[in-house]
Amino acid sequence: MADTNEASPSPHEKALRINLDARWYGTFAEIGAGQEVARWFFRVGGASGTVAKTISAYDMAVSDAVYGPTPRYVSRQRLEAMLKHEFDLVVERLDRLKGAERNFFAFADTVATRSYSRPQEGHGWVGIRFQHAPRQAPSDVILHVRLLDKEPVRQQEALGILGVNLLFGTFYLRERPERLIRSLLDHLTWERIEVDLIDFAGPAFAHVDNRLMALQLVEQDLTEAAMFTASGEPVQWAEVLYKRPVLVQRGSFRPYTNAALDVLERAHDRFTQEPELQGESPVVVLEMTLRHLTTGDAVDHLDFLQRADMLRALGKPILISNFRRFHRLASYLSRYTTKPIALAMGASKLFEIFDESFYNRDEGGLLGGLGQLFKNPGRLYVYPSLDLKTGQILAVDNFPVATHLRHLYEHLKANRFLVGLIPTDSAFVRIRRTEVLTMLQQGCPDWEAYVPPPVAAVIKRDRLFGYQPAGGPYPGPLARANPQPDVSSGTCG
Repeated sequence: MADTNEASPSPHEKALRINLDARWYGTFAEIGAGQEVARWFFRVGGASGTVAKTISAYDMAVSDAVYGPTPRYVSRQRLEAMLKHEFDLVVERLDRLKGAERNFFAFADTVATRSYSRPQEGHGWVGIRFQHAPRQAPSDVILHVRLLDKEPVRQQEALGILGVNLLFGTFYLRERPERLIRSLLDHLTWERIEVDLIDFAGPAFAHVDNRLMALQLVEQDLTEAAMFTASGEPVQWAEVLYKRPVLVQRGSFRPYTNAALDVLERAHDRFTQEPELQGESPVVVLEMTLRHLTTGDAVDHLDFLQRADMLRALGKPILISNFRRFHRLASYLSRYTTKPIALAMGASKLFEIFDESFYNRDEGGLLGGLGQLFKNPGRLYVYPSLDLKTGQILAVDNFPVATHLRHLYEHLKANRFLVGLIPTDSAFVRIRRTEVLTMLQQGCPDWEAYVPPPVAAVIKRDRLFGYQPAGGPYPGPLARANPQPDVSSGTCG
């Protein structure tokens, strides 16, 4: 992606258009990176038509006096306090004079950039509260961003451009939120800015599903991963994972079967017993990758929402990622926690982990990738898998690793980086997700026995994944292989 995009207006053009549009009038409150956003509106001219006030409450005591105390100054809590205070103030002071013809807004950011005393990566919270029409209830757009430039001045510059893009997108692209998201990196690159959270709220966005917006962030390369809660609320990684152990289950979850649940529960049981956790409960996250969601060359958005609706029944946060390789996922998670990270998986996934072609030489190849995977320390909790070609049950103890990797594999086993799991019921190993999907799509009633009851209830209620009401028994290989339930032969439908 280039630094400029000829198809989109420049920051100068965007700021000038807003200044010349008499509908918009409001306040800019910026803490931590100068007044880089407000500066654009003064620089292009005509700012008196847009800017009611700018404020920069840098001193912590001053900030607390204006917005109230907070445990962390670069936080969503502080940003929301800024937006509320400034928006309420501009309405209180100006509604009688200008409220009949103006849409009031408050833009705010609270940011930590690199500095002489702070060499860490820059990040911040950015948002806008606005009226989409005069004297209407306000709506919000809130972002969390990572500032990736090495020089503080470049981080400040990137933040200024991002802020202009957010204001312009909110005012002129809000009916097409996917275009608004795409426009956030106009005249920027993903090497400079990462947006890993976006939250739309209020009457202007009544049509927006924030789960789909999290997917858009990943699909449009604004971030490698985005997270939302079981209820669909966007959350930033650090809010959920900060100084917590983490257990992740990756899958396509179409549908979520009893076998998948058993993998997760047995891994959780073992993980909580590890001495490094010291009795602390881990955060449990369900992860889907774009690879799991892609049909042909495109991501199936409806299918994604159906999976999210189903997973809501499990009450776990959901991660959408673009990580094909497991070590990239572990490396990303380790930015936000130094506590142990565990992955729950079937034994068949070990083929990917020990496939040397999956690793880049400049990252140290297989050894470098495993170093990232296990550094926190990491654990792989491995559930037995059925090898469809041979009919053999694969597990940690009989996995067919390449001869020249055997000593490495035994080292990982001996030091409990690879931990085998024992199924609650040996029949679970033979449950095939694709078979269960076929059963529910063909109206074969016994599919419900292969998924957790809360999941089955949601699938039936919302008719997910092409569900058809019961029409007959299913004679497929899953039914014949698993004696529970007792599925008689016959023709489906």
